[in-house]
Amino acid sequence: MAAAQGWIDRHCLPSTPRRVTLADAAGLALAAPILSPCDLPDRDRALRDGYAVASVDTLGAGSYNPVPLPSVRPVSAGEALPPGADAVLPFEFVQALGVLVEALDAVAPGAGVERRGAALKAGTPVLETGRRLRPSDLGLLAALGLAGIAVTPRPRVRILLAGGPRAGAEGLGALLTALVRRDGGVPELVGPLPADRDALCGALLRPGADLVLGAGRTGLGHDDLMPPALARAGELSIHGIAVRPGDSAGLGLAGGIPVVLLPGEPMACLAAYELLGGRAVRRMTGCPAALPLRALPAVTSRKLVSEIGCVDLHRVRLMADGRVEPVASPSLPGLAAAARADGFVLIPAESEGVPEGAPVTIYLFDPPA
Repeated sequence: MAAAQGWIDRHCLPSTPRRVTLADAAGLALAAPILSPCDLPDRDRALRDGYAVASVDTLGAGSYNPVPLPSVRPVSAGEALPPGADAVLPFEFVQALGVLVEALDAVAPGAGVERRGAALKAGTPVLETGRRLRPSDLGLLAALGLAGIAVTPRPRVRILLAGGPRAGAEGLGALLTALVRRDGGVPELVGPLPADRDALCGALLRPGADLVLGAGRTGLGHDDLMPPALARAGELSIHGIAVRPGDSAGLGLAGGIPVVLLPGEPMACLAAYELLGGRAVRRMTGCPAALPLRALPAVTSRKLVSEIGCVDLHRVRLMADGRVEPVASPSLPGLAAAARADGFVLIPAESEGVPEGAPVTIYLFDPPA
């Protein structure tokens, strides 16, 4: 697994950055860090509605001891303070008698005020390279006066369905299309293609993709023609990866474009995508390569069986007491068990399994909160 992930990290690189407007940047990854071009806020401003006052003028004020204010001005939340003011006195603590304005309470310096630079100082980091931009990020950048930023374009990901996967092209195509979109790629679904080496080779070499996911016909049978088609199209670098389910996955190049081969059995395809195909997509978006799933600590309710030398992906259900119980073993195919699961636990290749009551990490299928 480490060798396969290392291959992906070497061959699946982000595209050349381009500059876009903030309106077009949602969901894309920053190609360069952003430092604040100014203080935020750029001046002292009111945090609440009230009167802008010099706090020293309110000393001794109370409901039974109104203190005349020599200089006041009404302000709204977010409005800059006028010169000489260092606090905001709420309206309910002020009484106006004609032109005379009196304080009914004392305020300390800075009360009701957001100081200049309280949120950000000029030159301090705002967002890091690889950040997948959220709507709130874009609002912040707009508040800083930025109109455009450098981002990594979404990779074009071609999904080749080879020879009619066991679950049907519709099921596997829908699965991979959703996963690619989740990870920031632009999917293009092709197939199902016939189990023909020349047809598969031609589809692998067709221009217009940054990454190809070949799904199905990746095993060692006489009609498993995706690996030899990839070898003919360029290079079959790795075939057979120590992961269950998904051990017939592979990696290579077709016309210089990275290709990830995924098994046609749906659960094996999902597992191989999460550990390999998704890593390739995320690397090419410029986002972190790690799984984009929320991870929680948990404890096993019973033993999870594994074999040394193979990474095992166990689908599990998370119970109310923080324990996890398996709903299927790595050797049991099908997405029906995945639908009943809350996520999965990865058991490393050097482990013989996890005993009952052992701490584990569950990766939740639901998107991050």
